[in-house]
Amino acid sequence: MSKTVEAVRVDKWLWAARFFKTRTLASDAVDNGKVKLNDERIKPARNLKAGEILTIDNGANVWEVEVLLLADTRGSAAIAQTLYRETEQSMAKRSVIAEDRKFFKEPTMAIKGRPTKRDRRLLDKAQS
Repeated sequence: MSKTVEAVRVDKWLWAARFFKTRTLASDAVDNGKVKLNDERIKPARNLKAGEILTIDNGANVWEVEVLLLADTRGSAAIAQTLYRETEQSMAKRSVIAEDRKFFKEPTMAIKGRPTKRDRRLLDKAQS
């Protein structure tokens, strides 16, 4: 990340900022409307500039961030956190959602993939 860039593709920046594990996942999220620039859908190849506001839904959380720096290579997590600043509203929403998850756990969150026969029995027992 030593070289300075003036514009970077949105999918590349999302990957470098560690919102998604791969560029393919980032590109698919942009294509499916999970990433918006100023509340408008964009394409993965759109160039991103510093100062723009992105709304990112990566499946687990919804982030609203302001782009501070541009990077086209993936670095450490500490460097990735310097690329953006999360808005106050976004931090407040995420803390409320995290608090809700702490007290009201979704029974299916612990199950990865298809439930086994035992998992299904436990779910049925919890619902009745």
